[in-house]
Amino acid sequence: MVGKQMAAAALAAVAALASMAEAAPAAPAAPAAGGVRVTVTPERTSLGKSDEVAVVVTITNTSGATAYLLKWQTPFGAVEAPLFEVTRDGQPVPYLGRMVKRAPPAPDDYIALAPGASRSVRVELSALYRMDVTGAYSIRYRDGVLQLFGKPSSSYAPAHALAEPALPAASVYIAGRLPRGMAAPEPLPQGGAALGFSQCSNPQQQSVTEAFKAAQTMAQDAGAYLQGTQGPRYSGWFGAVDAARTATVARHFTAIGEAFAGKPVTVDCGCREDYYAYVYPNQPYKIHVCNAFWSAPMTGTDSKGGTLVHEMSHFTVVAGTGDWAYGHEAAAALAAGNPERAIDNADSHEYFGENTPHQDLR
Repeated sequence: MVGKQMAAAALAAVAALASMAEAAPAAPAAPAAGGVRVTVTPERTSLGKSDEVAVVVTITNTSGATAYLLKWQTPFGAVEAPLFEVTRDGQPVPYLGRMVKRAPPAPDDYIALAPGASRSVRVELSALYRMDVTGAYSIRYRDGVLQLFGKPSSSYAPAHALAEPALPAASVYIAGRLPRGMAAPEPLPQGGAALGFSQCSNPQQQSVTEAFKAAQTMAQDAGAYLQGTQGPRYSGWFGAVDAARTATVARHFTAIGEAFAGKPVTVDCGCREDYYAYVYPNQPYKIHVCNAFWSAPMTGTDSKGGTLVHEMSHFTVVAGTGDWAYGHEAAAALAAGNPERAIDNADSHEYFGENTPHQDLR
C-alpha cells in the first residue's frame, strides 16, 4: 500500500511538472553561432601575360540570423577599396584602384544575406592590383574589411566581426609581361609645384583653387600644432597620446603639406558619382572630385579643403592612409577604440586638419 501511495505521488509530481512546463513561456532560442564566410576561388591557376586574373568570391552567412553587409565592403558592385590582400612570391602587391571618400552609411548601402544563404561574384583583379610581373600570387580577402551588422544603421558599430576563421588563400601562377623577381615600376612624380585641371569648367577651376588654398592652410596648421604638446584636438581624432603614433601623424602632415606646396597636383572634375572624391593611391598627384564635393563648404566639417587633405593622404608616396571609418562619429569612435587604425584613417586626418569644432587646448 505504501509503495502504491509513493508511486501515485511520483506520478502526480511528474504531471505537475509537465503542466508547469506547458504553462511557462518557452525560453527564446539562442542565436546560432557563426558569422559570414568568404571564399576566393581562381577561375584558372596558371595564366599568361594576356590573361585576365579572375576569381570568384563567395560570401556565405553561416549564422542563424539575417546578416547585413555594407556594399562597399563587398565585391558586389564596383570594387573601390583594397578588399583583397595580394602577394607575389611572398611580397605585397600594391592596390591600384580607387580609394573613395563617402558619407556615413544609409539603409540603402546594405546588402541583406539570409541565414545559410550565399552570394557569388566574378572579380577581375589585374585592373585593381599590380599583377604584370611573373610569379606565384596569393589572393585572399583582407581581414577586418568585411563586417557583419544586425541591421542597417548610420553607425559603423557592427554586431560582431567575422566569426569564421580565415580560409586558405587562393593561389595562381602568372607568366607576366615582366620577368620574375623584378620590382614593379613605381610612378615617379615630376618635380615642381603646380595646380592643374582636367574636365573642369571655369567656375569649377575657381572653386578648386580656393579649396586647394584651404587644404594648404589646414596642412600647415596641423603640422604646426603637432610640434607642440598634444591635447584634445589630437586625442579626439587619433586616440591616446603616444610618442610613436604622434610621430607618425606628424610625418603624415609634413608629407601632405609638402605635396600641396611642391608637387604638380591635378584635380579632375569629370566624376558624376555621389562621392566626395577619389584617388588611385599609386598615381600621385591626381585627385578626382565628384558630386558631393561641389555642395560641401569650403572649410569646416567634410569641406572642400578637407576633402583634398583626405585624398592627398591616400597617395602611397605621401601617407598611404586607408579608409577604416567615414564620418565624425565613426572616426571619433575609431580614435577611442583603435588608435593604430585611427592614425591610418584618411577621414581622421581630414577632421584633424579641419579642426571642427575648434579644439586648440594643449
